[in-house]
Formats: sequence, C-alpha cells, structure tokens
Amino acid sequence: MSQTLAKLVKEIRSCSLCADRLPLGPRPIIQVGSSAKILIVGQAPGSRVHETGIPFNDPSGDRLREWMGIDKEVFYDEEKIALVPMGFCFPGTGKSGDLPPRPECADTWRVKLLEQLPNIKLTIIVGQYAQAWHLDKGSKDNLTETVMAWKSYWPKAIPLPHPSPRNNIWLKKNPWFEDEVLPSLRRKVKAVLK
Repeated sequence: MSQTLAKLVKEIRSCSLCADRLPLGPRPIIQVGSSAKILIVGQAPGSRVHETGIPFNDPSGDRLREWMGIDKEVFYDEEKIALVPMGFCFPGTGKSGDLPPRPECADTWRVKLLEQLPNIKLTIIVGQYAQAWHLDKGSKDNLTETVMAWKSYWPKAIPLPHPSPRNNIWLKKNPWFEDEVLPSLRRKVKAVLK
C-alpha cells in the first residue's frame, strides 16, 4: 500500500463525521490496496459487519463470492479486491431493512480514495445507491432495468442487485440474471485476477 493510500485509510478509519447520526456509532469499514484490480462498491455495512469489522461477513457476502466464483481467501486479499461501500458505517435500520448509506462518506472520501486505486480493471456495483453514484446518468429508472442493461457498462463495470437473501424473490422473477450475467461475471473476475 502506498504511503498516500495508507494515510488516507487511517484518516477514514478514524472518521466520526456522522457519529451523532449512527445508532451504533462510527466504525468505518473498508478494504483497499494499491494493487487491487477489482473494486466492489456496496451500500453500507450491516449490523453484523459492524460487529465483526469484516466487510461482507454475512450471507450477502457468501452469495456475492458465489456469484463471482471466488473464495474468502481471494475476496479478502486487499491487493486483489477493494471493498469500498458508499457509506463506511452501519446507518441503522428502517421499516424495510437497513437505512440508506450516509451521504457524508461519498461527499468527503470517495473521490480521494478512488484516485488511489489506479489498477482497477472491473468495478462491481451492488445495489441502487452505489449504481446511482457510479453510473450517474447511465443508470436506468430502476435497479432491474439497470442490471438488465449490464452490457452497456461492460467490461469496466457491472451493476448487480444486492446479494441479500431478501432479494430471493427478485432472483426468482429474473432468471436471466443467473443465466446471462453471472457466467460473464465469473469469467471476467477470473481473467482480471490471473
């Protein structure tokens, strides 16, 4: 990790900008390395991830690794894969799941951090908040349409639905995702990590 990136990561991990708005307090969780070739952009850590400090350390992470065709050893190698959610801390829970990521993270840290990741060959964009930021005007009217248009972002980026078990109904309604998108994703991940 470069000195500049190491300094930035230290600043991020000690960030308390939203302390008064976070139900469990600040605990910024990211994984980055200067040589990372894949960037995974999620929403924000869940309560279990907040508790352990390990990104995607939950059933969503298990499914995401399955979708990518990699194991935990590869997934948690910061010099291969950067995990940079839109919000670095658990934002709390609302009526239908976790609250949206706090906007202060992206406003304060995102551009600076991404500038320190020059080797990214594939950006995996998980969920609507990440897609809205990373695809900007390129995202469609809703998550399903954005994921259906995955070829228009390919081969540098790929939008995915959230791998949460809560999305099992979406996956059943959209079998094309597993048939068309996931094989291409697995091949790309394998090629990038060679």
